Amino acid sequence: MCAEMVSASALKFNNEKSLNMLKIDKDEHPLSMQIFGGEADDIAAAAKLAQAQGADIIDINAGCPVKKVNKAGAGCVLMKDPDKIGRMVAAAVKAVKVPITLKTRISLNRSEILGPLIAKIAQDNGAAAVVIHARAAADFHNGPPNLAALEACVKAVNIPIIGNGGVADAAAAKAMFNCGCQGVMIGRGAVGNPFIFRDITAQLSGQTNAPLTAAQKLQLYLSLVIKNAQIYGGRTGVNRSKKTVGYWVKGFAGSSAIREKLVRSESLEETRSILTDAINSKI
Repeated sequence: MCAEMVSASALKFNNEKSLNMLKIDKDEHPLSMQIFGGEADDIAAAAKLAQAQGADIIDINAGCPVKKVNKAGAGCVLMKDPDKIGRMVAAAVKAVKVPITLKTRISLNRSEILGPLIAKIAQDNGAAAVVIHARAAADFHNGPPNLAALEACVKAVNIPIIGNGGVADAAAAKAMFNCGCQGVMIGRGAVGNPFIFRDITAQLSGQTNAPLTAAQKLQLYLSLVIKNAQIYGGRTGVNRSKKTVGYWVKGFAGSSAIREKLVRSESLEETRSILTDAINSKI
């Protein structure tokens, strides 16, 4: 699995929130810790901290299109200077013993495909693999992936290319494997559906799994809320869990009413009660 992005700049200034984001649960291995930043020295220092916390892989983000990240000189704006990306990869490779990977996109916009060049530079500077989001940064998460550009990235290097972008079913995953990708990364498709990995793997083997029942999804969501409360504290954990409630509580009779109650809930006890009642109602 891959952790959420951690700011290398914030780590440099010992930001407590960012330092806590490096913590890894014993059940989360193997784990890739993703870091972002605008300077090679900061990336190297962050990589050392991530390795010390037990990261099995360290991934450098050079593809995020979010303005806040880009204003810090990180994310997809790094694609404007591929050589700088190379220096970042090299600095991280030199700083740690675990594999370094790079996550980027095929291009900043649709007019100039940069993925193959950046993948080659990453390889030449010691990257163990490159994750390619097969959309332009300008497209964010919209539109179909550019499979031709993804295949060009595969052909440009000898290290593994991991395809990413819009993978929600076996057909999308297979299309990327057919491009020559040696792996597929799923992000947004797993929100509210953690069994997507199991299901796609089964489908690629010609098998199918029974879909989760509403009660099973609510039980999983309850475990997510409890885990968040354990990590962040009751009130904060519950509030953080609300960010994804719309993915979990939908598509069954009475789901909108249950979701409305959960959004208004202010404690773990209240949330647990709402979900337990719904589960026991045999929805």
